[in-house]
Amino acid sequence: MNVLIVEDEKSLALEMDEFLSKEGFIVEHAWKKSSAEEKIFVNNYDFILLDLGLPDGDGFEILKQLKTMKDRDDAVIILTARSAVDDRIKGLDEGADDYLPKPFSLNELLARIHAITRRKHKLEKNEVNIHNFLLNIQNRTVSFGDERLNLTKKEFEIFNYLVLNKNRVVSRMSLTEHVWGDILEVNSDSNFVDVHVKNLRKKLAAVSVTDWFETVRSIGYRINC
Repeated sequence: MNVLIVEDEKSLALEMDEFLSKEGFIVEHAWKKSSAEEKIFVNNYDFILLDLGLPDGDGFEILKQLKTMKDRDDAVIILTARSAVDDRIKGLDEGADDYLPKPFSLNELLARIHAITRRKHKLEKNEVNIHNFLLNIQNRTVSFGDERLNLTKKEFEIFNYLVLNKNRVVSRMSLTEHVWGDILEVNSDSNFVDVHVKNLRKKLAAVSVTDWFETVRSIGYRINC
């Protein structure tokens, strides 16, 4: 998933980046409120890890802006040294999904990300069974019966994103954003998304019928269930 870290304490931001990157996340940084706003204006994120005390403004202002933007479903976890109950309540009232006071364990951060993902997509655990394929979000594996599919990192991320958005048409642009990161850094007009999807579909079809994996002409893809 695509994560934006809004944190001016660079050592902490880099520590989170290294940890989450190893867990398979696409990570971007913003050290200031202004740069965070620029990135949020251009890109959608699965998660925004938001510090409140930024050098050029308050993180609460970013929360307020997200609330007014249409078609946004970025999950926000507030990361801050502020411990006042009023700040926690205000953050949740402004639209944050969770609150993690500093200092915190990176494993706890990951656990909260998985918990929000389960709530957001109405999952009982970190697994999704779709047409007898078992997708484990936490372990980043896809199995069919006793056979584990040998998917590349990008193939898994594409399948994961489509499954979590099942029965919805996912555009190529949205896939690019959530799987490759900043859309300004990739050529979304090329066919590289289609190539990865073609390879993914081929690996799925090698073990089962995949007529539920639909190509929506000129738009993108949809997984039906």
